[in-house]
Amino acid sequence: MSPLPTTIPALVRTRVRAAVRRPSRLTPEESAGRALTLRLVSLLLQYPDDELTDSRQELATVVGSLPDTPAAEHLARFTDWFAAQEPEALQRHYVEMFDLRRKSSLYLTYYLHGDTRRRGMALLTLNQRYRAAGWDTDGGELPDHLPVVLEFAALAGPGGGEAPLRQHRRGLELIHRALTDADSPYRHVLASLLTLLPPPTEADRAAVARLVAEGPPNEDVGLDPYGAYGDGEFAPPGTFVPPPPAPPTRVPQAPTSRTEGLR
Repeated sequence: MSPLPTTIPALVRTRVRAAVRRPSRLTPEESAGRALTLRLVSLLLQYPDDELTDSRQELATVVGSLPDTPAAEHLARFTDWFAAQEPEALQRHYVEMFDLRRKSSLYLTYYLHGDTRRRGMALLTLNQRYRAAGWDTDGGELPDHLPVVLEFAALAGPGGGEAPLRQHRRGLELIHRALTDADSPYRHVLASLLTLLPPPTEADRAAVARLVAEGPPNEDVGLDPYGAYGDGEFAPPGTFVPPPPAPPTRVPQAPTSRTEGLR
């Protein structure tokens, strides 16, 4: 959106921007279609296990029944590719794109907070939002895992339900850019989601450019989910990796008694 003239009072400019970015009121049919699209995006961004790959034709049929929208067009492109691949190839590609690359990780708070203490608070806030809405996750994934966030958005609706997606718009843009640079068909799934969100601002684009150049914030917090995970490897985002053990402290023996414990 082009910057508003500076002659317009600041309060008016703020309200105009808010009106442009606010989701428009949807008919019941549009709301149902939007929720279905979000659920499909959530499902297609999950690991392609046997159950998911066995359902590929059914998924393609559901995508084909969606109203003619840009989101549906992107999903159709993805499901065409998805249906044509061998299951083992799909699994390898998924791991390469989402588990081994930080710039296309599906854990959204990483892009906003990196490996900092603020990320823990952001995860707690997300969990509290889910519980306040009466939704309890199964605990199998962190609350910022994109498929989890999408499922909540589909259940809770375009207002509060989609708020976490809007909050993490910049991270979603970075994931889409990384998948596009890698020429991954998963870029169509992210593109489908992005068509449902307000368009990015110039500030959003600048922030994504900084993320590409500098990466997310970082600090040493003791338990680093992106720390060493083996010889030359990194842990997938969201994986708990304990810190390496400290070397034993050498304590000189007291002249008259044995030293107990470590200092």
